[in-house]
Amino acid sequence: MITWYHSWRAAIRIARRDAWRFKGRSFLVLAMIALPILGVSAADVTLRSAELSTEQGLERSLGGADARLTDPGLGGAPVKQTPDAESYVPVGDFDGKPWPEGRTDIKKVLPAGAKFLTDSIGSAKLRTTHGLLNTEIRELKASDPMAKGLLAVERGRLPQKADEVAATTHFLESSGLKVGSALAARGLDREYKIVGAYELPGSLKTDQVNALPGAVLAPLGKALEKAGLPGSEPSTTHLVSLAGGFTWNMVKEVNAKGVTVNSRVVALDPPARSEVPIYQEDGWGDFEESTAAKAAALAAVGTVVGLAMLEICLLAGPAFAVGARRSRRQLGLVGANGGDRRHIRAIVLAGGLVIGVAAAVVGTILGLLLTLALRPLLEDYMGKRFGSFDIRPLELLGIGLLAVVTGLMAAIVPAITSSRQTVLASLTGRRGVRKSSRVLPVIGLIAVILGAAVALYGSTMTDQFIVVAGGSALAELGVVALTPALVGLFGRTGRILPLSPRLALRDAVRNRGRTAPAVAAVLAAVAGTVAVATYAASADAQGEAQYTARLPYGAVSVMLDEAGGRDVPSVRATVQKLLPIDVRADVDRISVGKPNCPMYGDGEGCGRYEVVVPTANECPLWKTDPARPDEDPAAKFSKAERRKLGDDWRCKEVGGGGVYADSGVLVGDAKLLKVLKIDDAEAEKALAAGQIVSFDKRNVDTKGKIGIRLVTDIKAADAASEKGKEAPGEIKSFSVHQAAAETNSYGIAMIVPPAAVKASGMATVPLGAYFSTDKMPSSEQRQRLSGELDKTGSDVSLTIEEGYTSDNSIILLALTVFAGLITIGAAGIATGLAQADAEADLKTLAAVGAPPRVRRTLSGFQCGVVAAMGVLLGSAAGVLPAIGLRLTERRQELKWYQDALDQGFGSMQTPPHVPIIVPWATLAALLVAVPVGAAILAALAPRPRGALPRRAAT
Repeated sequence: MITWYHSWRAAIRIARRDAWRFKGRSFLVLAMIALPILGVSAADVTLRSAELSTEQGLERSLGGADARLTDPGLGGAPVKQTPDAESYVPVGDFDGKPWPEGRTDIKKVLPAGAKFLTDSIGSAKLRTTHGLLNTEIRELKASDPMAKGLLAVERGRLPQKADEVAATTHFLESSGLKVGSALAARGLDREYKIVGAYELPGSLKTDQVNALPGAVLAPLGKALEKAGLPGSEPSTTHLVSLAGGFTWNMVKEVNAKGVTVNSRVVALDPPARSEVPIYQEDGWGDFEESTAAKAAALAAVGTVVGLAMLEICLLAGPAFAVGARRSRRQLGLVGANGGDRRHIRAIVLAGGLVIGVAAAVVGTILGLLLTLALRPLLEDYMGKRFGSFDIRPLELLGIGLLAVVTGLMAAIVPAITSSRQTVLASLTGRRGVRKSSRVLPVIGLIAVILGAAVALYGSTMTDQFIVVAGGSALAELGVVALTPALVGLFGRTGRILPLSPRLALRDAVRNRGRTAPAVAAVLAAVAGTVAVATYAASADAQGEAQYTARLPYGAVSVMLDEAGGRDVPSVRATVQKLLPIDVRADVDRISVGKPNCPMYGDGEGCGRYEVVVPTANECPLWKTDPARPDEDPAAKFSKAERRKLGDDWRCKEVGGGGVYADSGVLVGDAKLLKVLKIDDAEAEKALAAGQIVSFDKRNVDTKGKIGIRLVTDIKAADAASEKGKEAPGEIKSFSVHQAAAETNSYGIAMIVPPAAVKASGMATVPLGAYFSTDKMPSSEQRQRLSGELDKTGSDVSLTIEEGYTSDNSIILLALTVFAGLITIGAAGIATGLAQADAEADLKTLAAVGAPPRVRRTLSGFQCGVVAAMGVLLGSAAGVLPAIGLRLTERRQELKWYQDALDQGFGSMQTPPHVPIIVPWATLAALLVAVPVGAAILAALAPRPRGALPRRAAT
């Protein structure tokens, strides 16, 4: 035991001294191992710091209160809730039935002795230095002890008077206002003074203004109602303080009165599942991941970590071999003084241990410092403050152990190789006779065959991506094991090469022990890059084939459904002013009820319209039987019948587009046809004559008419629909021109001319406009337009059709650069090892008068040969897993498509198109540019000058 301790102590001292002596090489290996540790440790600290403890979460949601009571809007009907109040259901059988509706007075359900504080949230358009900004208004007496922790004051103070407000720092930045500025809301003839700035710890990017209860929302609502405009409907919860807190039994008592409770006591001490009524409901699960899903995720993480460690070992291993080769005389002296092979192995392994420990310490410390330095940026990026700077020593220790293990693994092969050197060969610098292993290629071949079989099985027989990925990883490891044998095969091409590349190739083949790891490192990096690039290029081609244009290329649409279209004219004018517009087509929508009702509003005085589809034109798969309204209409058909009906014209949907209108009905004129590039002279004549132009013949009856039902009583209409009956309401009938079936209307079902609307007595409100452009709007024009539209404070829907755009071009470029850097790094390490190993040959070249150019050319080709072999093998190995994954996706999508046909949804689906595209540009850059670049860099790398040394006698 004492002997073992002293021998390792000496080995570590020698390794530490050598690491300090050769600082450049040590720094290189340390950086390769420490960088992943830095990233993982920083990610660990960031994620742990972002996680809130139960107490911290309660402080942000409840402040200093004991509970928050919320009215779920079920009219006082009893409810069942989860302990955290995130989910709830009404008590009773509501399967297929609408839930109760109505408001509950929370004050009446409060226990005796409870104190409460109202927390109301609404919205308003506030005037800023840039225009209008839709902002959240929060009426809460934030200075009350129950609200402590909900808002964090940054500057100034909280409001104390009705004409004072505080604002979030994000709102002040967005609005250009500051503490002390005056603030006004659109529609309200009153100003407020901003007296403070605060932030919401859990939502840093929220634009919010805090006021005292009743100071803003109530007067604003009255002013908007007086002006005939829709107002904000605030939601109010109650913060409650109660001696002893809200126990779970008290929560259930309040639930029985139709109110949900988020209780501090319950959150800190949750009840057992058996005591939670909602968990006893049929079909209610805890939605946790299954054991198989967790195992698959763990396997995926383990595979990624394992491959990353393998890559580092393949890169760092040759560097340790360089050190061992340069220190072979020192190792020989150890053997000459009585040291055996285990001592020499210990010295080389100690080098990996020293570098691994140093990398663990450096990477962990830098990760902590980086997280601490970037904490404000990380918090801004995530949009919430850390709960605390949470450091988990055991997790960081485990991450650091990865660095130690990686360092030891990287030094294993050089340690075994060095220990096999005889003392005489080490002292004299002789290379000895090296024989390649015959077992490793056999193992590699078996792994390749087995991995390929698993990947083939996964892509043709199962739907599990993990099977394909696992088989591909196994096959890639097999190729890595085969690398020495494959390097030998490359050597046979040397006879056709000129002198310098032939010498470099033969040197690489003759010294496979140092060439193979570097080639394998390049192979692994390039294989991953090619696999991802192939998959990304294939997915890109699939996305382009499946892309559905919302408008003709270069066309623009702008829609706004607020305040009865009051802001629509100014929005139309803004678009026409800032973009290169050719044709402008204004569109309106049909309005039923109050003109300020939103499109899908169901408030008092609001209605809707419905396009009447003739009974003969209804799709049988969707037609509900009034006698059995709860039954699925498609269930009565067989699979064959559903497939046949899927091709029926009555079951075809109007394809494409992103029309912002109910039932795809727009009120417009012939200019809309021009913008949509619909060349139909008959349609233009029909619009001019006051006829509707229809693009969906299901809506046209046998008389060539279209009916539009005006529904003024929404509740009665919904009740009739639930029973499978027609909704009550007046039907307006219009003559129609049916466009050709192949016309692409971009989702528009019909265009109703203004004259037809006026003649029928229906009302309309402005909705937006469609525009055709002379040329595609530039990025600057779009940015300027977005800025101007933001000033309106309205929710403007802007669409600019620019065709299919790929997000993968940057990804492919980044992958190519990454693989290039790895390739050049690995090839550079191999070149350094080659120069250390071929020092005698370089001395001979110098002795016979070879100019420096020859030696530089030899070094360049040594680097280029390693890079070329690794890139070539990696490209071949990387394409296969991508093909396997795409084949798996093809099987999955084909299965989904067949299921859709069986269920009668064939009209909504298109046959799957899952192409396999090889990114030839990326492969060309890797196969040509990277090896050539690596060779040039190695040839141009500076070398120390000095006198020609004597060559040792051999």
